[in-house]
Amino acid sequence: MKRNKTYMSVIIVVGIILVLNLISEQLYLRFDFTEDNQYTLSNATKDILKELTYPVTVTAYFSKDLPPDIERTRQDFRDLLIEYNNRSGGMVVYEFIDPGKNDKQEQEALQNGIQPVMINVREKDQVKQQKAFLGALIQLGEKKEVMPFIQPGTAMEYSLSTAIKKISIESKPSIGLLQGHGEPSIAELSQVNEGLSILYNFEPVTITDTTKIPDRIKTLVLIRPIDSIPIPDFTEIDKFMKNGGRVLVAMNRVDGDLRSAYGKVLNTGLEGWLRRKGINVKPDFVVDASCGAVTVQQRQGNFSFSTNVSFPYLPVIKSFADHPITKGLEAVIMQFPSTIEYFGDSTKTFTPIATTSEKSGSYSAPLYFNIEKQWTENDFPLKHITVGAVLEGNFGSSDLNKMVIISDGDFIVNGPGRQARQLQPDNVSLLVNGIDWLIDDTGLIELRTKGVTARPIKELEDSKKALLKYLNFLLPIILVIIYGVFRMQQKRNLRIKRLEENYA
Repeated sequence: MKRNKTYMSVIIVVGIILVLNLISEQLYLRFDFTEDNQYTLSNATKDILKELTYPVTVTAYFSKDLPPDIERTRQDFRDLLIEYNNRSGGMVVYEFIDPGKNDKQEQEALQNGIQPVMINVREKDQVKQQKAFLGALIQLGEKKEVMPFIQPGTAMEYSLSTAIKKISIESKPSIGLLQGHGEPSIAELSQVNEGLSILYNFEPVTITDTTKIPDRIKTLVLIRPIDSIPIPDFTEIDKFMKNGGRVLVAMNRVDGDLRSAYGKVLNTGLEGWLRRKGINVKPDFVVDASCGAVTVQQRQGNFSFSTNVSFPYLPVIKSFADHPITKGLEAVIMQFPSTIEYFGDSTKTFTPIATTSEKSGSYSAPLYFNIEKQWTENDFPLKHITVGAVLEGNFGSSDLNKMVIISDGDFIVNGPGRQARQLQPDNVSLLVNGIDWLIDDTGLIELRTKGVTARPIKELEDSKKALLKYLNFLLPIILVIIYGVFRMQQKRNLRIKRLEENYA
């Protein structure tokens, strides 16, 4: 009798598993408990998929038999494509190809722009390198976009959604970069241009007596002018804003020169134009205990060597408002920013979006830099100084308008030619997010910084470090003890029940 009950229980369990498998093939469901909803499609992606009128084909070139940490990327990408397929009503179709299966498929991957990468694989206590493909081709009709390498831990949804958006968009909005006053060219903003070119046309704009801001320009960007801007240019910009155009300003109010160790005030006329709108960018140097470093040459006897010295005039901004522009940002490195203040009336809304840390300060220009200065807490008496802000309100038009102000014009400049430098990713995201928000057209702003967050444990507070340490050590032990007590109580109850039955 007991044996029959056991067989029946096994049959029921197997039947339930089979039914669940059949249901799971038709119904895809997963729960997302990550902090930034990493595995939940954003509204921006849902809107992009909803607007598709023609099918998009995704051909994923992934090698098989990969190490577990890289194999997870393959599975995550597959799960993402399943959701895209479901949300688009079948308008996103996909297939996975293993280029290592034969030479023909490997050649196909190479021709489609998917290059292999070399990964380390451990086998029998030996480490060897293995060629692996981790990329995808996205197609809509004759249009193609390539994701040549899907790096583990990156924001896959942003890359995939922007690729689909790029090949499905009918016409791109135009962004203008003001020129003619010493501003950097588009070539000197290579990372910004790369980020904007996906969804926008980024083009230079020069204002003259006969040349105005073209009507196709939706947002005008002013980055680091160093020469005086004529009053007629500001008149044209005001006219542009009255007609609904948006403006982003990233300016230098002061100029710091490390070679001469001297900092001075910079006047271009932009500061006066902003003051007429209630914005005061002070002629000061903001300093922060959380900062970057400069390289200093030192000598000891006959030897000279280079060493990195913390330089508070290069603050690392980590305090951001809960705002679409700064959502998801971790750290932006600035060079000689200045204080931004608002003194305008209540008809406009001023919102700081980027501020310094709890230990910061400011020094009025002009001044000399003491690079070897030993900084103390007394040098940082202020906190949360505004270095980035947005202003919303009526700028002379019937509709509400908005603009973005950042008090550092160098934080986004790569530089010319061989002197070009690689920028912090969040530096690029801050500016591109600002343009996305001003245009308010793509909805992809929230995806650019969505992904794995970098939070080095050494930067955590001591109390949080201790909590994580003991939680990591004690939690498994506590769970085992709880399970042991539970099992012991079960056996005790069973023993008592049997004794009572024998007694009866």
